[in-house]
Amino acid sequence: MSMSFTRHRDRSHGLATRRQRMRYSLKCPVAMPFVIWLAACGGASGGPAADGRQASVVGQNAPDLKLTSLGAEARTVSLRDFRGRVILLDIWASWCGPCREELPLLDDMAARLMEKGVRVVAVSVDDNRDDAKAFLRSRPKWSITFANDPEGRGLGILQPPKMPSSYIVDGEGVVREVIAGFSRDDASKVEARLVELAR
Repeated sequence: MSMSFTRHRDRSHGLATRRQRMRYSLKCPVAMPFVIWLAACGGASGGPAADGRQASVVGQNAPDLKLTSLGAEARTVSLRDFRGRVILLDIWASWCGPCREELPLLDDMAARLMEKGVRVVAVSVDDNRDDAKAFLRSRPKWSITFANDPEGRGLGILQPPKMPSSYIVDGEGVVREVIAGFSRDDASKVEARLVELAR
């Protein structure tokens, strides 16, 4: 699965109100055909969303999502807490194969970039937080900040075109790029862009 980097002019899109039940009980507030989400998480090639969904958030302030951490003690995680730092905001789920492959690479990246003021925040959309926590036990320690969004509030606002999808947010809280899908080959490009914004 390849990633696409998008820089578009701002366009307004109304948020879809119809929620669809996704695979493994994922509630998806994006009015997107079921088959597209399965393909997006099953090895289909990446690319811009056909309806410009990615473009709707580029250049806008990232939403101040209030989430629940996936640590040993549940606490509130707010994107506002990271204001002044460059963020890679990743949307993932434990049932998504490419997501599970991507996260260890992002964690290595998070460790390298922490001293540069960059943070990686990974938001699980699993209905059952225990499913996400079970995957996190695959590593003894993570540098990523993990949170859970079972109700899909972030999905409704950001409308990710694929799973996983990542959002590069600058120090002012503005979404600068959307990365749809995952490819090992493009990881270095993501890291270089984060470093550039952190200077």
